[in-house]
Amino acid sequence: MGIRSFLHRITAPPLAGERISEPCKMVCVVNQSLKMGKGKIAAQVGHGAVMATMKAGVEKPINLEQWFTTGQKKVCLKGRDAEHLLELEKKAKAAGILTTLVHDAGHTQIPSGSLTVLALGPEIEATLEAITGELKLL
Repeated sequence: MGIRSFLHRITAPPLAGERISEPCKMVCVVNQSLKMGKGKIAAQVGHGAVMATMKAGVEKPINLEQWFTTGQKKVCLKGRDAEHLLELEKKAKAAGILTTLVHDAGHTQIPSGSLTVLALGPEIEATLEAITGELKLL
């Protein structure tokens, strides 16, 4: 987000539309089959969180507003492999949840184009729980 976009964001009139009264969170599902190091995981989750936040600003600004208001909760969960992340993405899209896929550039530990992270949300916690509730924390 550029400085003009940031200034617009903090000076813009309130959003129109139905408000969300429940807390929102963001979920990042990490591809465990890639055996990424801790630093690599942190970087990839960071990419996912930033990309999902920017996408939500355009596609679901009311969710983004509620997420900011309720503390910007984020959780990282374990995904088995790329196919598992794509399966979760399909379920999330069917439920109307905003999805963001992160693919690595291939400059360090893993091959270029590898699917590293699936970011979901920001979305109402209960809605995300229906998709990711069975997954273990990273």
